Amino acid sequence: MSIHEVFMPALSSTMTEGKIVSWIKSPGDKVEKGETVVVVESDKADMDVETFYEGYLAHIIVQAGESAAVGSAIAYVAETEAEIEAAKSLANSGSTAATAPAPEKVPATAAVGATAAATHNGNGSNHKEGRLVASPRARKLAKELKVDLTSLKGSGPYGRIVAEDVEAIVNKVKPAAPAIPTPNVAPVQTPAPVVAAAAPAPVPAVNSTVPGQIVPLTTLQNAVVRGMVASLSVPVFRVGYTITTDGLDKLYKQIKSKGVTITALLAKAVAVTLQKHPLLNASYSDQGIVYHSDINISVAVAMDDGGLITPVLRNADMVDIYSLSRNWKSLVDRARAKQLQPDEYNSGTFTLSNLGMFGVDTFDAILPPGQGSILAIGAARPQLVATADGLFGVHQQMQVNITCDHRIIYGAHAAAFLQDLTKLIETNAQSLTL
Repeated sequence: MSIHEVFMPALSSTMTEGKIVSWIKSPGDKVEKGETVVVVESDKADMDVETFYEGYLAHIIVQAGESAAVGSAIAYVAETEAEIEAAKSLANSGSTAATAPAPEKVPATAAVGATAAATHNGNGSNHKEGRLVASPRARKLAKELKVDLTSLKGSGPYGRIVAEDVEAIVNKVKPAAPAIPTPNVAPVQTPAPVVAAAAPAPVPAVNSTVPGQIVPLTTLQNAVVRGMVASLSVPVFRVGYTITTDGLDKLYKQIKSKGVTITALLAKAVAVTLQKHPLLNASYSDQGIVYHSDINISVAVAMDDGGLITPVLRNADMVDIYSLSRNWKSLVDRARAKQLQPDEYNSGTFTLSNLGMFGVDTFDAILPPGQGSILAIGAARPQLVATADGLFGVHQQMQVNITCDHRIIYGAHAAAFLQDLTKLIETNAQSLTL
C-alpha cells in the first residue's frame, strides 16, 4: 500500500516558492505516469507539471491561487482507489502517525515532472510516447469547441499545442453564411456557430487605486524583489557615453519593413562588440572570473501584470539580424503569455534595458544577479553638434550608461567597450546585416 506526496518542484534556479495556477486533475481522478496534473507559476512563467506516479489524485493540499515553498507537499497520489480515503485521513490528521501509512517521500525533483520543455521529443512533435502535449487552456478550449487535438500541429514552445492553435482551426472550419432566402420564404433561424470568442477573456492586471488598500505582490514581482536585494551586495560603477545614431537610424528605416526591430539591432551591435571584450560578457564567482562561451543578450521587458522579465537572445553575435528579430518577437509574445521556458529567461550573459522607447533621456540600470554588466539605453534625439571641420550640424544622438560589477570589471574596460560600440554604430552600422 503506497501513498505518495507530490512536492512543489523547483522550476528555476532562483525559485523559492511557487503558486498553484490551476489543477488539471481533480481529487479521485486517475493519473498516468508523466501526465500533467497541475500548472505552477514559477518566478517568470506558468509551467505544466507532471507526476512520476501512476494512480489516483487522492487529495489536494495546496489549492489553486495558493503558494507553497519549493519542496513542500502540495498533494497526495494513491496507487489504488482503495487508498484514496487513507490519503484523505492522512491529510486531515496533519501527521503521518495516524490511520494511514506514512507516504513515500522522494526528492522534490523526482516527485513532480519537469517543465513542458521536457515533455517533447527532439523533432518538435507535440506527442511523446503516445501522449498529447497541449496547454491546459488549449485542452479546455478544445473540449468546449469539440476540436480533436490530435489533428492539430502545435505552434507553442517545442511544438506544444496552445489555445491559439485551437482558435485558428475553429476559424478555418467556421460554417459558411446561409444563403439569402427568397422573398416568399421566411428566413431560417440557424444557431450561431461556436467560434473562438468562447475562449475565456484574459484576466486584467490587478492594480490598486483605493487609498490604503494593500495588493500582494505577484510571484514574478517577488522574484524581482529578491534579485534587486541580492544586487545590493555587489560593488558597481557606471560609465556614460553619447552615441550618434544617424547610421543606425538609416539602416533601421531600410530594413524595418522586413520585420527588423530596433531592439534586435541594438542587441546585435552589443553582441558583436562583446566579441572583442569578453570580460564585459563575464561574471563573478567565488572561484574567479567566469568567461562564458556564448554571448546571450537579455533584454528587459515590463510585464502587463507587474514585474519584469528578461527574455534571452541566445548567440546574438552569430544569428543574422532577420532571424534575431523573429526570435525576439516570439520571445516577447510568449513572455507576456507566461509561456517561456526557464532557459529562455535565465541564460543571459549581458543585459540591455531600453527605456528610450518611452522617451527617457538617461537612466542607470541595476545589475542583474549573476551577470557582470547591464547597458541602459536612452532615447535618440536630434542635437546640434559641432563637427570635426568646425561646422555645426543636427545629428540624432542617444545616451547610454553601463553598470558593471567592479569586482571583475574596471573603468577602463567599460570605457573601451563603449568606444568600440560607438564606433560600430556610428561608422559601420551596415555590417549588422551581414
